[in-house]
Amino acid sequence: MRWIILILLYLLVDIYAYQAFRIFTRNGWFGIAYFAVSALVIANLFYQFNQPAPYDGLGGGRGYAIGIFLAFFVSKLLVAILMLGEDVVRVPLAGIQKLFGSSKNFSLPSRRKFLGTLALGIAAIPFAGFLYGMFRGRYNFRVLNYTLYFEDLPDAFDGYRITQISDIHSGSFDHEEKIRYGVDLIKEQDTDLIVFTGDLVNNIADEMENWKGLFSEISAKDGVYSILGNHDYGDYHQWSSDQAKAENLQKLKDTHGQMGWNLLLNEHRYLEKNGQRIALVGVENWGAGFKQVGDLAKAEQGVAANDFKILLSHDPSHWNEQVKNHNNKYHLTMSGHTHGMQFGIEIPGWIKWSPVKYRYKQWAGIYEHNGRYINVNRGFGFLAYPGRVGIWPEVSVIELKKGPKPA
Repeated sequence: MRWIILILLYLLVDIYAYQAFRIFTRNGWFGIAYFAVSALVIANLFYQFNQPAPYDGLGGGRGYAIGIFLAFFVSKLLVAILMLGEDVVRVPLAGIQKLFGSSKNFSLPSRRKFLGTLALGIAAIPFAGFLYGMFRGRYNFRVLNYTLYFEDLPDAFDGYRITQISDIHSGSFDHEEKIRYGVDLIKEQDTDLIVFTGDLVNNIADEMENWKGLFSEISAKDGVYSILGNHDYGDYHQWSSDQAKAENLQKLKDTHGQMGWNLLLNEHRYLEKNGQRIALVGVENWGAGFKQVGDLAKAEQGVAANDFKILLSHDPSHWNEQVKNHNNKYHLTMSGHTHGMQFGIEIPGWIKWSPVKYRYKQWAGIYEHNGRYINVNRGFGFLAYPGRVGIWPEVSVIELKKGPKPA
């Protein structure tokens, strides 16, 4: 049923967008070519989703089929909306003209040609963007540096630096050289601590088999600590039995250990330096509308109320719903999950926008509430759409500083 609705929607948009092209040519062969390309896009989508896919995922041919479909659909949707807007204005005016016998001509072919040209020009931007995002943007890794100030930070941790990565989604990878470049960027930061905030795979633990050797190269003086994300539990895969699903989860947990990562499952560790310490707390996934097995009360047992605390929690809705006003102050929370929707516009100091902002209040970067901070990492990998447009894959580096926040 979903496929039928998708096809009907695509056809409606396709037919309406065709009006913009007909303004410039009514050549029958062009029309045949236009709809033939549309048919190929849909046919490829169906074909790829009826072929065996590695780990039953959305990588490989399926991912590219999704990306190509989005490039055409979103672009044509913009054209259709603009052309529809012109019709909404033109048709009532033509009716008024006929009713009152006005001598004015509201047809204005030149205006329609101008609008069609404008619509096609605007549509070319997302079309090119989606293609760029697939072939270049998805591995356009960025290192983003933040400095956060805390008056109650232990003196020994003044200048302490943490690297955060999130949402690796290894089942989507298809370019070892590019992934190695991203891992090398992580290593080059040479920070005191490295944390990973969930979604190591898309669904299946075996997705990491070809990559765990590379990611095991990541190390830090105070270790690498990790948590689970919603995709790590295998909930989006059809398992032959509950036992198979449980074995997959255990294998994924073991993979963290094999890479030398310390997986925190509703528990905490203390990081000590010069006789002082901070608490690193890690919870399992807790998300509004997603799996909720994170148990903050269990994870913080034994942590003193006045301890400086860093929380690893995959879904930022956990911070918004439970953490930012928690009785125990969590100074810094580190999350991921949103990917920034892998699509948006970011110009530092000017604009930061993505459609995902209408689902998550905290969706990318640093947010603050009453002296409590959260960093939402934009993610290392990608899922479904095999690309990124404007929201690039991220390695976060956060430096903790002692003292009041500068004015």
